Amino acid sequence: MTYLYAFLIGGLFCAIGQVLIDYTKLTPARILTAYVVSGVILGGFGIYKPIIDFAGAGATVPLTGFGYLLADGVRKAVDENGILGILTGGLTSAAAGITAALFFGLAAALAFKSKPE
Repeated sequence: MTYLYAFLIGGLFCAIGQVLIDYTKLTPARILTAYVVSGVILGGFGIYKPIIDFAGAGATVPLTGFGYLLADGVRKAVDENGILGILTGGLTSAAAGITAALFFGLAAALAFKSKPE
């Protein structure tokens, strides 16, 4: 059942994104940004944690999960380090994902030649 819940919740996030692309004038970049910000907001209010407990990777892999990871990192860092945690918590908690994105982006740029449009 865990796989089914992950598929359903992850698919719901994708379907919402597709509806926003098809029926609004929002650009994909704005939609992606909105997903990250909504993850931060839902994580800040404690709403996103039950979704993660229910759907697992279906909720942590999408961009809303990245936003939640940032908010959760800030919350934990503020609890441990005080107000300095506001500046350090998000990047500390998401360092592995950010590093992987940079590394694989660089590897793809080096491996493939860009073509003019």
